[in-house]
Amino acid sequence: MKEFSKEVYLKWYEDMTMWRRFEDKCRSLYLKQKIRGFLHLYNGQEAIPAGFTHAMDLTKDSMITAYRCHIHPMAMGVDPKRIMAELCGKATGTSGGMGGSMHIFSKEHRFYGGHGIVGGQIPLGAGIAFADKYFDRKAVNICFFGDGAARQGSLHETFNMAMNWKLPVVFVVENNQYAMGTSVKRTANHEDIYKLGLGYEMPCLAVDAMDPVKVAEAAYEAIERARRGDGPTFIEARTYRYRGHSMSDAEPYRSKEEVAIHKNDDPIELVKHRILENGWATEAELEAMDNKSRDFVEECIEFMENSPYPEAEKIYEYVYAQENYPFLDKLEN
Repeated sequence: MKEFSKEVYLKWYEDMTMWRRFEDKCRSLYLKQKIRGFLHLYNGQEAIPAGFTHAMDLTKDSMITAYRCHIHPMAMGVDPKRIMAELCGKATGTSGGMGGSMHIFSKEHRFYGGHGIVGGQIPLGAGIAFADKYFDRKAVNICFFGDGAARQGSLHETFNMAMNWKLPVVFVVENNQYAMGTSVKRTANHEDIYKLGLGYEMPCLAVDAMDPVKVAEAAYEAIERARRGDGPTFIEARTYRYRGHSMSDAEPYRSKEEVAIHKNDDPIELVKHRILENGWATEAELEAMDNKSRDFVEECIEFMENSPYPEAEKIYEYVYAQENYPFLDKLEN
C-alpha cells in the first residue's frame, strides 16, 4: 500500500474539507427547494471513502453503496459538478437528472450507485465481484451498506454465496450508530455487527472509521485478500453521522450533547492535527485550502445553475432497453 506521506495527508485534508462543504451546501439548497425528494448527508463519515480509495486500485476496482451516496463517487473520481447537477435534477448530472440524490452513478469510474432499497446493493456488489472473477479482471468490489441494512435477509444469502464462491468483494457496514432513528443497541441481541461474518467463516473485523489511516490499513488487507482469490472480508466501519438520517429527520432520538461528544473525534480535525504536528503545512496554508474548497463548491453550484433541465420527451428514454417496446405505442395513442 502507498505510504501515508505528506502528500497523502494534504490530499485527504483538501478532499475531506471539500466534501464537508459540499454536503453543507446541499443542505442549504434543499432548504431553498432546489434539491427535491430525499437528501441524506454524510457529515462525519469522510474518513471511510478517504481510507478506502487510498487502498484501492482505482484503475479497475469498483464501488457500490446505499442512498447516502454523494461523497463516495467523488472519492472515485467523479466530477463533483456533475454530482451537484444530478442532485438538482439537471441534464448535466451523472444520470442526466433522472436519478437525483439517491441514485448517483458512473460507469466510467466504476461507481455503481446509489441504491434506495435498503440492502438492495449487497447482492449486486457480490454480482459485480462474480463478473470480475468470471472475466479474470483481478478487480475487487467494495460494497458499502448501513447498519440498518445489516438486518436484511439478503445479507445472509449473499455472504453465504460469496464465501462459497470466494468472490473478490469487501463488504463494509458503515455503522453510524443509528438505522434512521433506531439505535444499533435496539435492533439486535448484539452490537458487534462484524461478528455476523463468523457464521460463514468470513474474515471480519471492526475498525475505528474516524481515522482514515486505520480505515486504509483494514481496507488494504481485505482488498489484497480478495484480489488473491481468497474471498471476501466483512469490515464494520464504526463512525458517526453529525446530521440526521435525512433532511426530514428532527433527531428526537439523540441529544445535542451526544453529537457534540462525537465531534471531538472529527476525522477532518484529526487529519489537520497530524499535518500541523508533522510540520507539513501551516495554519495559514490549511486555511487557504479551506478557501479553495469553498470556492470550488461555489463553482459546482454555478455549473448546476447554468445547466438546463432534461427535456420532457426524455422521460421514457431510460425506462425500457427495447426501443420499440409495445407499451410506447399505447402512450402515443
